[in-house]
Amino acid sequence: MAAAAAAKTDAAAEGEAPPAKGGGKKKLLLILLPVLLLVGGGAGLWFSGILPGLLGMGPPPVTEEAAAAEAEPAPPPRSPPAFVELPEIVSNLNAPGRRPVFVRLRAKLEISKAEDAALVTEAMPRLLDLFQTYLREVRPDELRGSAGTHRLREELIARATLAATPARITDVLFMELLVQ
Repeated sequence: MAAAAAAKTDAAAEGEAPPAKGGGKKKLLLILLPVLLLVGGGAGLWFSGILPGLLGMGPPPVTEEAAAAEAEPAPPPRSPPAFVELPEIVSNLNAPGRRPVFVRLRAKLEISKAEDAALVTEAMPRLLDLFQTYLREVRPDELRGSAGTHRLREELIARATLAATPARITDVLFMELLVQ
């Protein structure tokens, strides 16, 4: 051990510097930074679709058959919706207390095809019965606000679809909704 200490003092006396320790963090940063930039740039090029196109991995060329299939005429536009007016409905609500609460409802049914208007008109007694039965069970506080109106609309659409089964009811449009 004395010999090792003597060797160190001799090296210091001759003016030699002790061996320097490596800058591990700096080397790691100099290696990892370019690698991360290359990987990130490659991923960006891949997901943007540039790299697959450069590598020949793009979509296959369009053949004459595929072009002819695309050139087929589009289906004819849908017919505009039709509307069927409901008669005015006046019903009492399920209100607590002795004072009765009534609702007056005027609405139109939106149907997907004008040809179904006759079916809806034939099912009108069933429609009115289902609407009246539902309205008698609704409490006045359930009709408050836009959320209450939306719930009422959804329930009436479900009942109208059930009553006029072959016809497709797409919406119930309120002309007048008065809770008294």
